[in-house]
Amino acid sequence: MVVKQSGCDSAAAYRRGGRLSLTVAICTWNRSQSLQHTLAGFAQIAIPPETDWELLVVNNNCTDRTDEVVRVFEGRLPMRCVLERRPGLSHARNRAVAEASGDYIIWTDDDVTVGRGWLSAYTDAFRRWPDAAIFGGPIQPWFDGDPPAWLQKIYPKIAGVYAARDFGAEPIPFTPDVIPWGANYVIRAREQRAHPYNPDLGYRPGRMVGWEETEVIRALLAGGAEGRWVPDARLKHHVPKTRQTTKYLRKHFYNRGIYFGGRWDQIDRRLVFGRPRWLWKRVVEAELKYRVHRAISAPEVWVEHLITSSESWGLFNGYTPRAQV
Repeated sequence: MVVKQSGCDSAAAYRRGGRLSLTVAICTWNRSQSLQHTLAGFAQIAIPPETDWELLVVNNNCTDRTDEVVRVFEGRLPMRCVLERRPGLSHARNRAVAEASGDYIIWTDDDVTVGRGWLSAYTDAFRRWPDAAIFGGPIQPWFDGDPPAWLQKIYPKIAGVYAARDFGAEPIPFTPDVIPWGANYVIRAREQRAHPYNPDLGYRPGRMVGWEETEVIRALLAGGAEGRWVPDARLKHHVPKTRQTTKYLRKHFYNRGIYFGGRWDQIDRRLVFGRPRWLWKRVVEAELKYRVHRAISAPEVWVEHLITSSESWGLFNGYTPRAQV
């Protein structure tokens, strides 16, 4: 059972070393096999003293064995599972916020392995910085097998594609440019409820555009909220073979272009079939350069053209000037 406290009272209690109430939220869609691995990891974590917690799984209209997997762990974890029929990660996140009982909502994914001390690291941080509303920890990509040689060569340039995140060993404050990522972050419940996730963002069938949590975190920081990096709240993020391909990289950067194309803040009067002439030129040139360099250049070179070409196509297809919406 999770003990509820009001916002101000709970902050004072945490300073005195009182009990913490926490919700760990996992939103899942047709990943029953990786979810099973993730839940098995949670069954091994250390539970810090003076802490009440729940593990909330949001089933986002799964058609696989998700419910069966959850039932296996119901007796081993303080788990609740709720169904969100509206497709999309933002809808699932908002359902988790509505259902959460904890004073902090700890967000993670259905394809991670948390460290044994993961929850303890966060509770220590909540007690140390009771006025902070945002927390986040390191994400270490965990590749299935050995990545292809070309991927190993370009990895330093594209580590973020695989959710790699590590700001070092010091508990630095967050800024708009130093923020946690979706597989490993926390927002205090009262601030989270005041900032729902945008349903136009978040992965959903047929549209893999994220950044929903990034917009919420940056809005909170802009409003004066404090955030802290938690170096010891570590987890591993599984990277299957299907993501170790140029096709996956192209899709990732294409979706990034879609995101920025949908937030274009200028009107360009010189349009050709609804797109600026300069954008037509950019798409054609970027794609030609990528194809040429893919054939003749080293991975460290052609990856730059892959990124530019993929983002250009996303920007092209997502182009929507705000002033013209």
